[in-house]
Amino acid sequence: MTVNHSEEGKSPTRKHTALPKAQTLIEALPWLTRHHGRTVVIKFGGNAMVNEELKAAFAQDVVFLRHAGLKPVVVHGGGPQISRALDKHGIVSEFKAGLRVTTEEAMDVVRMVLAGQVQRELVGLLNQHGPFAVGLTGEDAHTITATKHTPEIDGEPVDIGRVGEITEIDTGAIEALLADGRIPVVSSIARSRDDGDKGHVYNVNADTAAAALAAALGAETLMVLTDVEGLYEDWPNSDEVISRLTASELEKLLPELSSGMAPKMEGCLHAVRNGVRTARVLDGRVQHSILLEIFTDEGIGTMVVPDEQGES
Repeated sequence: MTVNHSEEGKSPTRKHTALPKAQTLIEALPWLTRHHGRTVVIKFGGNAMVNEELKAAFAQDVVFLRHAGLKPVVVHGGGPQISRALDKHGIVSEFKAGLRVTTEEAMDVVRMVLAGQVQRELVGLLNQHGPFAVGLTGEDAHTITATKHTPEIDGEPVDIGRVGEITEIDTGAIEALLADGRIPVVSSIARSRDDGDKGHVYNVNADTAAAALAAALGAETLMVLTDVEGLYEDWPNSDEVISRLTASELEKLLPELSSGMAPKMEGCLHAVRNGVRTARVLDGRVQHSILLEIFTDEGIGTMVVPDEQGES
C-alpha cells in the first residue's frame, strides 16, 4: 500500500484551522447546560428594530436559542415606526414623563403599527428558519391586562391618554405555545377588564411588559436590547459600563437615570425581585449580542442579579 505523505501532512493543518470553532462551541457547553429548558424573555428594541442586518441577526439568535433547547419569548414595542406612522397621519408625537401621549386617534395607529407591521415583520424573519414564531398581542387571551396610567410631573397628575399600567398577566397562551415548540412574539398592547373601563385598549411600555411577562413566566433571564453598551457608571463623565450589580445597588441608581434608560432598568429590577434569575441590558447594535451574552464567558452589557446572588 502506498501512502501519499504530502497529502497525509496536510490533514493536521486542516484540522487545526477549525480548532477555534471547536473551542467556541466547548465554551458554550456549560451555558447550554445551565439554560436548557429554561424560558428567556427578550425585549426587542432600539437600532436592532430598524437596521436590516441587525434584524436578521436577531432572528438567527432567537431561533438558535430555540434549537439549543431554550424557550425564547420575544416582546416588542415600535417607537420609531409609530412616530413615522403618526407623522403620516398628521398626528403630533408628544412625550410626557418619558412616555408617549396616546390619544384615542393615536391608539388606533399604535395598534395598527405594533400588531400589523412590526410584529408581522418579526414573525416573518423568524419563520424563514422554520415554522416557529406565532404573533399575539397583550389583548389576546387576556395575556396583559392594564388600567389607565396617570404619571405625576412635579407632584401633579398628568393625563397621557391611552397609556396603560399593567395590573395582571395571564401566561396561559404563551405557555401553550412554548410547550408546542413555538416562539411567541408579543406586541405591547393591553386591554382593560375593570368594570368602569371595560374594553379599552392601552399602549404599554414594552420594557415594562417584557419584565412583567418574565416574572409571570418564571423566566431564567430577561434580556433588554437597547442602543447603548449597558448602564454607564458615571455618564456623561465616563463611558465605563457597569458589568454586574445587585437589585439594591440598582435601586439606589434609579433616580439618576435618563428617561430612556429608567423604564429598562426599572423592568430589570422588577424582574429579579420577582423570581427571574438575571436581567441584562445589551447593546442591540452589536450583531449576535444575545448569543455573546448567554453563551460566552465574557458576556456584554450590564447584568442585574437578586441581592442574594450579589456575593456569588
